[in-house]
Amino acid sequence: MTATVALETTLARIRESFGVEPAGEDPKRPLDIMHLVVSVPAERWVEFARFARDALGCLYFCHLTAVDWKAEGFEVVCRVGNLETGLGLTMKTRIGPTAACPSLTGLYRGALWMERECYDLFGIRFEGHPELRRILLPQDWEGHPLRKDYAVDTPHPPYR
Repeated sequence: MTATVALETTLARIRESFGVEPAGEDPKRPLDIMHLVVSVPAERWVEFARFARDALGCLYFCHLTAVDWKAEGFEVVCRVGNLETGLGLTMKTRIGPTAACPSLTGLYRGALWMERECYDLFGIRFEGHPELRRILLPQDWEGHPLRKDYAVDTPHPPYR
């Protein structure tokens, strides 16, 4: 299967299964099987991740992070990949100001620490995570430093 056929097949499967249009990471570049971006609603987050793992063969959990869009809430961003075909898939979901997102730990073991890190730094609660607690900062740390409303001059004795 050529890369072009693989790309068209993958795009068609995503469109048919979820009714969303995959995009490329860079709008100036044509779609590339190595850099697909798919935005799904939070209620289909786990379903899409399962589809990526089982139907597209994306077994490699690369990373998970978030973006704070201030009043518009948060966006959780996750990258998975199929190391055999070269498919790289960035999944995004908007979760609004409630900062709650379904956990992917039931599908990917790699999500365990990355969701904890995201919780620690952004305060996003991953519903269904088996051990959601701080991982980088002390348990008594107040606030989440990567939120845009976090005051960088907040005193945290004995750290400051």
